[in-house]
Amino acid sequence: MWAALATYALMLAAFRYAKQRTFHVLVMISVILFDLGMPIYLYLYKDWYRRLIVESELTSFLVWIHFMMLVMMYALYVMQVKTALRLLRCDNSVRIDHRAQGRAVLLVRALVIFTGALLVES
Repeated sequence: MWAALATYALMLAAFRYAKQRTFHVLVMISVILFDLGMPIYLYLYKDWYRRLIVESELTSFLVWIHFMMLVMMYALYVMQVKTALRLLRCDNSVRIDHRAQGRAVLLVRALVIFTGALLVES
């Protein structure tokens, strides 16, 4: 949970200082890779089978909301990377779309972290 909040703070800084391209690109790539690696970590090191199947949390509304938020976040990441590559090729026609998608990513990622925090077992 703390790692997710720390990467979110980094993401906010990268969004704020987007004109510092090297910083922005490195932080955003790192955060995206962190978010892609998190399900792998959870699969390998957490008792997901007991939690979802044995305890029947798979039918929980909160689990499905969290899952849908994750799918939305990954879809936004794909769109972000596509527009970022166009920006790096000096195609400034997508700059407004990239910024709007960035705001959406910030919102959806905050919701992913929030719903994930609600699902954390102590």
